[in-house]
Parts: sequence; structure tokens; C-alpha cells
Amino acid sequence: MSAAISTILNLKSPIKRLLPSSLNPHFSKPHLSFPHTLKPRTLTPLSSPPSFLKSTITSSSFSTSPTLKTRLRNGETLYGLFLLSLSPTLAEICGLSGYDFVVVDIEHGPGGVSDALACLRALKGTNTPAIIRIPETTDTWAKKALDLGPQGIMFPMIDSPKLAKRAVSYCRFPPNGVRGSAHTVVRASGYGIDSGYLDSYEDELLIMCQVECEEAVKKMEEIAEVEGVDCIQMGPMDLSASMGYLWDPGHKKVREMMRVAEKGVLKTGKKKGKDYDGTFLSGFAMPHDSPEELRKRGYHMVSGAVDIGLFRNAAVEDVRKFKAGLVEVEDEGKDGDQEEKEKYWSE
Repeated sequence: MSAAISTILNLKSPIKRLLPSSLNPHFSKPHLSFPHTLKPRTLTPLSSPPSFLKSTITSSSFSTSPTLKTRLRNGETLYGLFLLSLSPTLAEICGLSGYDFVVVDIEHGPGGVSDALACLRALKGTNTPAIIRIPETTDTWAKKALDLGPQGIMFPMIDSPKLAKRAVSYCRFPPNGVRGSAHTVVRASGYGIDSGYLDSYEDELLIMCQVECEEAVKKMEEIAEVEGVDCIQMGPMDLSASMGYLWDPGHKKVREMMRVAEKGVLKTGKKKGKDYDGTFLSGFAMPHDSPEELRKRGYHMVSGAVDIGLFRNAAVEDVRKFKAGLVEVEDEGKDGDQEEKEKYWSE
């Protein structure tokens, strides 16, 4: 900083003359003279960060806590929530509430990438990792989502090893994949300031493939063993629909199919102390399948709710309590009037 100030003081420009007296010994002069002409400066767009930034700012400057992948590998069971509203305010509340992760859902949510960005910024302020679920498994959607800098990406409707391999390729730059490169200017790399981004992004990114149909369950082990697939996310609602039980995800046959899928994923890894060397298992809690039950069956990531569902339940209950109170007050009033009448006539 002192070197920068010294440089400024040696400049023969208006900047020097406008510095406070503590930094500019000539500040006390009564007359300030400005040059009659100013030479125009030529600004050249940067294709990479300035050299002084490269030497001082690295990926460690952007990371203040262990990543989701690190925590999973250390044997933690993580608890999160799906953010369907794409409200930055609700995202911030979720982060402050202590969830381990928040899935910003642009598959079913009303918003897109710009809305997701606002939520990622809100979550960043609470130091809560974000995962983006994209609408479909394409290179375009993956590219736009990854450029925002989430810690994880979730691909929907993965029903074969071939599609899982394709999803992984969308997350990696050539020659390891087909991801389009704009890493010098996007948020994922600190807009090009994070000089360690290319060295660390593959290790830090959690790639999640969602299995949501009966055919995919039959190929579960093959999908889970695809190199680069870090986690399998179960989709009980779509799975039940694919089996003909749209209105009954808790049906016995759906539960049995879920168990087959779970065992297929868990076969890929063995616990070694606190470490787990296989593909992680993630899932949704349901009315018939609580978060605690999922944890007991070996799930590594559990999503307990959707933000809209939480708000809906709270709103419905709030109205119910109020209306129930009105009925009670009304009944009490009727009883009181009857007592007064009986007292009057008895007198």
C-alpha cells in the first residue's frame, strides 16, 4: 500500500493535488492549478488477470471452509433444502438457519440463471454452499450454471451410463470434457481474479446425477460407477410416476424399487475410517420417509424440505389457528349469553 501511495505522490497530476494533507505535503498551497489539456488514456481489455493479482490472490482467498465434497469424504451426513422460489431473501434465511447446503432449483422453479445468481450471492453471504439443479442435461445449461460458481450441479433425468458420462463431460474443460471456456471473466473464477480456479475446480465441484425412473434404477450400479459422478440423487416423485403411482409415492412397490436403487449406489463404496471412497447417495425426505430414516439407510445428503412447501405449511397453519380461535371465541360468547339469560330468568 505504501508503495502505491508513493507512486501517486510522485505523479504530476490533479490526483496528487487532491490528496489530504496527511499524504500530500503540498495540500496546504492556496492555489490549485490544473493542466489545460489531458492526454487520453488507452484502455486495453484484459484477457487474463493483471500480474500483480496473479501473484497475490489464489483460490484459497475465496474458500473459507471445507467444500461439500471434502465434508462428504470425511464421513459427514449433510442436511439441506431445495429453494424453488428463487427468492434471495429466503435463500439468505435458509443459509442463516444453518442448512449444510441449498439446492437452487431452476428445473421446476419460476426463474432462470439471473435469479439463481442473486440467490448464490445471498447464500455466499451466509457461507452456505449452493448446488444448482438445471432444467435438462445439456452442455448449454451446464455451462451457464457452472459459470455462476456453485459448489455443486445436479443433472435431472439421468437414465443411463451414457447420459451420466455426457453430464460429466459438460463439467470439464477440454481435453477432459466439452465445457465452454470463459474462465477469465465469469463469477466461478472470481471474474478471473482467482488464479487457482483451473487447478481446483474439478476437485471441488460436486457432480450429482438424479435417477428418476424405473429403467434408470435397473442400471443404477453402472450409472453410479461412471468416473466423475460424485453423487446419485434419488427422485421418488418421478420414480413413482414412472411406475404408475403418481399419487402414491409411498406405495410398497415404489419403496421396494427405492431400496434396490439405494443398495446399488452404496455398493460402490466402502467405509475406511471416516472416509468413503464410493459414489454418495442423496435423497428427499417424504411424509412416509423421514430425514432420520434416510440417514439410517446410509444416505450421505438429505433434503428435508422445499422452501415453498415450508412457507405453505406455515401459512395454512397460521390461518387455521386464527379461524379456530374465532370459532372458540364465538362459542364462548354464545355460552356466556346463555348463562346471562338463565341468570336473568332465574332471578
